[in-house]
Amino acid sequence: MERWAGRVALVTGASVGIGASVARRLVAHGMRVVGAARNVDRVQTIAEELKDQSGSLIPMKCDLTKDDQVLDMFARIKQELGGVDVCINNAGMSVAKSLLEGTPEDWRKILDLNVVALCLCTREAVASMKERGVDGHIIHISSIYGHCIPPQPVSHFYTGTKHMVTALTEALRQELRQANSNIRISAISPGLVETEFIMRTGRSPEAARQLYQEMPSLQPDDVTDSLIHALSAPPSVQVHDIIVRPAKSVN
Repeated sequence: MERWAGRVALVTGASVGIGASVARRLVAHGMRVVGAARNVDRVQTIAEELKDQSGSLIPMKCDLTKDDQVLDMFARIKQELGGVDVCINNAGMSVAKSLLEGTPEDWRKILDLNVVALCLCTREAVASMKERGVDGHIIHISSIYGHCIPPQPVSHFYTGTKHMVTALTEALRQELRQANSNIRISAISPGLVETEFIMRTGRSPEAARQLYQEMPSLQPDDVTDSLIHALSAPPSVQVHDIIVRPAKSVN
């Protein structure tokens, strides 16, 4: 990770869970980390905790489903920090409804964040890297559901978006290769991770606690460990997709 010290990383969804874990670890490795989230106060609290680290965390308020806010964020990063060297597309959401129960409003919200925002952040990050001629890295935080179809109907539309991320990861690898670029693309696909994600799908805290008690789960730092592995690989190595499961997971 030494070669990333002092360079700029963007982490979306940095206020909680995997995003907060990634932000903390990258700051510890000396990176200047832009933590993007709608709840920027929580990112600011983390930044205060990390103020004695070798790197720094810069909170930026951004609703990633608003294109103008995303573009404004990248313009601010360019002006204040020079540009993005590493882009961690972590933000994502789901709604706990089956395909037969879901609504177009639900589906558009999930697509806008899980797919469209991911693509827009990727496009802008790659443009920043190309403009400065740097060797950058794009990392998508995807899901095991990007590689299988789970039996739980309430996860099926979310699963469709993560299959898109799997396809988009390979598509971007091909485009970067065709451009003879030094920019790499990776995806991290974890199984169940114990975060606030389940509650944000509309399920109660009690239902979330019961789920984590009944099913093996990962911790956010487990996912971050795999991300650091991908980011630490030599420039000649493409770590394309890492699947991380709880040891006794059935999925």
